[in-house]
Formats: sequence, structure tokens, C-alpha cells
Amino acid sequence: MQGTNAEADSVARSIIDAAAIEAAVRRLEGVAVRTPLQRNPRLSERIGAEVWLKREDLQVGRSYKLRGAYNLIAQLDDVSKKAGVVCASAGNHGQGLAYSCHMLDVHGQVFVPRTTPRQKRDRIAALGGDQIQVIVTGDSYDDAAAAALAEAARTGATLVPAFDDPRTVAGQGTVAVELVDQLGRAPDVLVVPVGGGGLVAGVATWLKERHPGVRVVGVEPAGAASMAAALAAGEPVTLPHLDSFVDGAAVRRVGDATLPLVSAAGVEMMSVPEGLVCSEMLELYQTDGLIAEPAGALSAAALGHGVEVKPGDTVVCLLSGGNNDVSRYGEILERSLVHEGLKHYFLVTFPQEPGALRQFLDGVLGPDDDITLFEYVKRNNRETGVALVGIEIGRPGDLSGLLDRMEAAPLDIERIKPDSAEFRYLI
Repeated sequence: MQGTNAEADSVARSIIDAAAIEAAVRRLEGVAVRTPLQRNPRLSERIGAEVWLKREDLQVGRSYKLRGAYNLIAQLDDVSKKAGVVCASAGNHGQGLAYSCHMLDVHGQVFVPRTTPRQKRDRIAALGGDQIQVIVTGDSYDDAAAAALAEAARTGATLVPAFDDPRTVAGQGTVAVELVDQLGRAPDVLVVPVGGGGLVAGVATWLKERHPGVRVVGVEPAGAASMAAALAAGEPVTLPHLDSFVDGAAVRRVGDATLPLVSAAGVEMMSVPEGLVCSEMLELYQTDGLIAEPAGALSAAALGHGVEVKPGDTVVCLLSGGNNDVSRYGEILERSLVHEGLKHYFLVTFPQEPGALRQFLDGVLGPDDDITLFEYVKRNNRETGVALVGIEIGRPGDLSGLLDRMEAAPLDIERIKPDSAEFRYLI
């Protein structure tokens, strides 16, 4: 990847071009759903532009991943189809492969990490029926990918990458062709969630060739910014640490096929914190009535928080998936409150005497403060006991007053800061 932009563009075009993506459009006719493109008033007001959501959460499998998986499998010869296919997935790619196997009568195996929500595992099995076997292994996508690669080598099955194959990239790039047709023109800005890079590589490649004036902005979760790291290094690099919360985009290393395409297309990269993603998921649900998974909310979360647009610009955000397990909403709300500065945790040492808790409630808490967690952690001795206390405040600015009252109180109070190692055990 070292060299001039012209060299990078030459490498990228040898992998895939607009014509390959347009061929994938024809291949997917009657298989992929033509998902809606909807104007979003809330986001439009937030940034002073015309914001549209491309609703790939309404695709088969509730994710755009079907497009890439089907495009690859449909091009296999009969011998390869008979040998079967295998893939690794955080959930969505597995659903796309499962449905493709069902449609094409091909046997497939899907390897998923243990972090994949059960809802996604169940949907993989349901979409594939008798054609699919789901295998749970490892703690990350990369663990599942290693297992899938080994299985393909052992059995001769075709490996269907979630992003690192030109045929997968071409299929995923069909989203851009579709949204431009629906809008009736190319947007000024396209905001795309980024994991391994298949979606952003596909849409950016097609737009650069057919509509070169479009700005493409790729958005990664802050705890898994592997594409930005690869672009900075000039080659794919393996992240030493990975936050797997945004499971659909938590990839430790981007693809060898996707990186040159993203680089050649001049994609602007940025990242957003996981807590902001959670806040946007709640806004999408409570205000817009949309269920987005964490990766699906990445692009919308970036609007007004890093993506700069001109007044009146037409902006399209790809809402890439809607496979969110309802059991995760407790954690999502918690992460959102912490990110917005409304939820805080403390270790409070209470004297073991009557009235100590009442003194804390009357002397420390403000009128809009609420205790959401109170647990004794350890009794050091008969005289004192330590409690873990979670407090939700009414406004972020109320924190300074709360801390001042704690400082003045005749109690030993220690704040557990969000960036501390101890905080990881609370969320």
C-alpha cells in the first residue's frame, strides 16, 4: 500500500470496479430486497441538512450482508457448490450466507464467536434451515474466522469472507447503486459504518467511478478503529485491544482486498465512542421507531459529532443492520447514561451506626439525584462497611455540586471513574 495515489488506484481497480458492482445488481434481482430510503426529520434538524436513511435493517436477515454473500456463492461452479461453503460471522454475514445457501441449495457452515447475540444465532439457523450448521467458537470475530479457515482447508469447502473478497465487496457495493436510483441523484455526503471494510469499499468504489463528487465518510467504533489504523500504517494491522460491544463492526484487522479500495476512493475516516452509539440507538428507537443494532447506528451517531456538512447538503446514512437482542437494552441505556455524564459510581464507606445512610441521603444527594444501585461490597470490620453506590443525576452540570457535597460529607467517598480498570466490571 505504500506509493502514490495513482498506484493505489491501479491496485484497487485490478480488484474490483463499477462494472463488477453493476453486474452484482443484476445477479441480486429477485433475491435482495430494495430497501427503503427515508428522510429523517430529527437528524436533518440536528445538522441543518437533508438527511436520509438507507434502511438496510429491512433487508433479508435485517442486514446488507446478504448482498455480498449471495453475489459470491452464486458465481461458484457446480463442483464448488457441491463441496459447500463456510464462513465466520458476528451474526449478520452468517444470516446472509444462510439465506443464500437456502436459495441456491448449497450446504454451509457458519462459525460465530460467543459474543454473538443469541437472537442472531437463532436467525442464522432459521434462514438456512437444513442447509446450515451454526458453530459457536472463540471470543471474537477473529477467533471464528480462524476456525472457519481451518474448516475450509480441511473439507475443501469455499470460504465466503464477510468482507475480504472482491465478490463480497461487489455485492455490498450494490447498496450505493440502489440509493442513488431511489434518490434520483447522487447525495453530497454518504456516511457508512465500517468494520472490515467490505461495505465502504464497495459503495466508495462505485461512487468514485460513477459519481466522483460524493464525499464518503466511514465511521468506526472508537474501540475497534482498525481501518483508520490500517490507512495510517499503509497496510492492514492487527489491533492489540478490541472493544467488542459494536459486534457488527468489531474487527481486529481489516481486509487485504478492502484496504486498497478504501484508500484509492479517498474515504474520510472517523470514529465515535461506544457510549454515543448507545445514545443514538435509543434516539432511533424512542424518536424514530427504528430498531438498530450498534453497528447500524454508527453512521447516524456521527452526524453532528464529527461529520461536518454544509447547510442544505443531501446526506445519506447507511443504517446497516437491525439485529439487536432486546436483552442488551439494559447495557445500552447504562452506556448511554455514562457517556452523557448522567450516571456515576462511588465507593462509600459507612460507619456501622444508626442514621448513617440517612445522613448520606440528606447531606449528599441533590433534588434531582437518584440512587440506582446500592450494594455492600465488603465489611471491613464492625465499625465500617463499604457500599457500591450508583447515582443518576438530572443534568451533566449537576456533577460538580454532587462532588462538592461529597467532599464536605463526614464520609470516605471514592469516585470510580469511567476510564478506570474497575469501571469495566460495572458495565
